[in-house]
Amino acid sequence: MAWTLCTSGAAIAKAGANSNSTIIASGATLAQWSEEAEGRICIQLHTDVVTNFSSYDTLLQYALSDACSSLMAMQIINYDMSGYTSRQEAGTMLDVQDSRYRENLKILEDKKMQRFST
Repeated sequence: MAWTLCTSGAAIAKAGANSNSTIIASGATLAQWSEEAEGRICIQLHTDVVTNFSSYDTLLQYALSDACSSLMAMQIINYDMSGYTSRQEAGTMLDVQDSRYRENLKILEDKKMQRFST
């Protein structure tokens, strides 16, 4: 199931240059977080967007990818905030990714978005 909605690179980029180098090199941890993020999105949307991903319109796929990589970025940032210039910087980055996730899910939950799915 891992790596259907987004890539590890997208999540790592969103976590920023100061993220923990050990965790971003851990394929097993990132794969676990990918599976968790994908599962959370499916449950929140009440549909298996992972299995059906390839059948969705490209624009819908982008929104799902953005949501998933934001969830993963929050995990990466939260794992170790000591590399950031301050806790405030890490907190701001968490807030930005949380906002991106929530905004995407709000849009995806809207019934109007069903016109983008097949």
